[in-house]
Amino acid sequence: MGIDDLQSLVSNFSERRDWSQFHTPKNLVMALSGEVGELTEIFQWLTPEQSRAVGQDAKTRAHVEEEVADVFIYLLRLAEVLDIDLAEVVRKKVELNDKKYPEEESRGSATKYTELGES
Repeated sequence: MGIDDLQSLVSNFSERRDWSQFHTPKNLVMALSGEVGELTEIFQWLTPEQSRAVGQDAKTRAHVEEEVADVFIYLLRLAEVLDIDLAEVVRKKVELNDKKYPEEESRGSATKYTELGES
């Protein structure tokens, strides 16, 4: 199922419940932020090793999957409401990041692009 299909699925779900009236960009961003917070809460006090292992416990994995889905649903809806082509903007952003983070300078480094090559 592609992005357009997922957006239609979410849009139809919302329209059948007459929720589109509430899906203003402001409300969707606030809901998205709340869902990211719920996802963050799962990982908040885990060690890096524990965070990598969340998928090994079925209950925790299911919780993470639900929160990831909620985040994605709100992002899909926001993009639809704002008429943003997600596939296109992701392609453009990766292209931009490719210029900001040249492989030879950024491989294996978490350094921000503004500080690359300063050593």
